[in-house]
Amino acid sequence: MFTGLVEEVGEVRGRRELDGAVLLQVAAATVTEDLRRGDSVAVAGVCLTVTEIEADGFVADVMPETLARTTLGALATGAPVNLERAVAANARLGGHIVQGHVDGVGTVRRRSPGPRWDDVDIAVPPHLARYVAEKGSVTVEGVSLTVTHAGDDVFGVSLIPTTLAATSLGTLAPGTPVNLEVDVVAKYVERLLTAGAGR
Repeated sequence: MFTGLVEEVGEVRGRRELDGAVLLQVAAATVTEDLRRGDSVAVAGVCLTVTEIEADGFVADVMPETLARTTLGALATGAPVNLERAVAANARLGGHIVQGHVDGVGTVRRRSPGPRWDDVDIAVPPHLARYVAEKGSVTVEGVSLTVTHAGDDVFGVSLIPTTLAATSLGTLAPGTPVNLEVDVVAKYVERLLTAGAGR
């Protein structure tokens, strides 16, 4: 489990195809301080298991399902990626409950710079739009954000100066695909309310 509070922006150092999967090498400093093999790290919002620790980074397996359903399949060497270690049970939950299970890929539709912030509209796949609510939480590329407005196929967020400076969202241009994870609570509420509907 994660909180959506990015610890650092790492960089894809390399990727090696292996039987339809990918071994992803990520350069990082902060998240490797106490990292061990088998630990979970959110990479651009995707929960990955660390398979190797390197002097200045780590390696993780990325399965075909993940490559097909997230932006990780298109990551090139040198690409920046938001990184967060799994949250400790005694830590503050500063963002919201994030699983690292990407629900779909959206697209940056519009970006409007403000005096100290940027307003960004993101196109959301129609099957996910119902889980996004104004003033609710959403995860974009692993970053916990508050929804400023929500429509049938788009939602908005405001990126504060810290988010612009400390995450990869500061450089996102219109047309860029982004990993989205909607609020898990919304999905469970829907499941509970509709579980007996067919009876």
